[in-house]
Amino acid sequence: MTTIASPNSTDQSRPPAVYLGHGAPPLMDDPLWPKQLADWAQALPRPKAILVVSAHWEAAPLMIGATTTVPLVYDFYGFPERYYQVTYPAPGAPRLGERVRRLVSDLTPTAQDSGRGLDHGAYVPLLAMYPEADIPVLQMSMPSEDPRVLLEIGRRLAPLRDEGVLIMGSGFMTHSFDAIHRYLQGDLSGQAHVFEFDAWAAEALARRDLDTLLDYRRTAPGVAYAHRTVDHFVPLFVALGASLDSGAEATTAIDGFWLANSKRSVELR
Repeated sequence: MTTIASPNSTDQSRPPAVYLGHGAPPLMDDPLWPKQLADWAQALPRPKAILVVSAHWEAAPLMIGATTTVPLVYDFYGFPERYYQVTYPAPGAPRLGERVRRLVSDLTPTAQDSGRGLDHGAYVPLLAMYPEADIPVLQMSMPSEDPRVLLEIGRRLAPLRDEGVLIMGSGFMTHSFDAIHRYLQGDLSGQAHVFEFDAWAAEALARRDLDTLLDYRRTAPGVAYAHRTVDHFVPLFVALGASLDSGAEATTAIDGFWLANSKRSVELR
């Protein structure tokens, strides 16, 4: 078993890498979750910029999003009109975009999509965490679902933390639409698989057991139910990679369930 080495020291002024559950647009109407996100942000060092890798932007080569005017991408349908009127006018981060390009250039090709703004995996949690929208934000695409590729991308991005950048992997610790549908019908029969996967992830992160996490398709109980597609789980590996230099010590910042799925979010130092 490969165990991530414990750090010798932790710089509390250096932003951690984080993996968080971003929910859906109605997250902001939840009576608890927005406060949990806000309290977490208050406890973190204030970042100079935020780099987001979201489950909702998969594109190869690695794409760097809007760096001047940063629009929102309303990448959902069937919701009340008010969710399409939400704004989050964060400043762009052109220098961060160039830094990302340089840091990963010998690992993977990159390209620019100057019109691609923040999808709901980015702006929905940021509405709760940094509601003033006064921190520069950059979103980049996830060029692969291979956890080893994403881990190495995160490793290359780790120096950004020394520059005050909060690296955010945004997904959902479990993402089962079947569990949601059953829950809304009062049927909790799918919950066991969700609980099993969530407990497995929490334990593997607490042990810093990188082998188990990387081999999640084989080691994680209930994975086929908890993640019919894995796009919401694998942003974790970017955050893990960005924290390996300091030991990837994981602390659960938010736990519990929302619409029968785990909203576990972790801070990696």
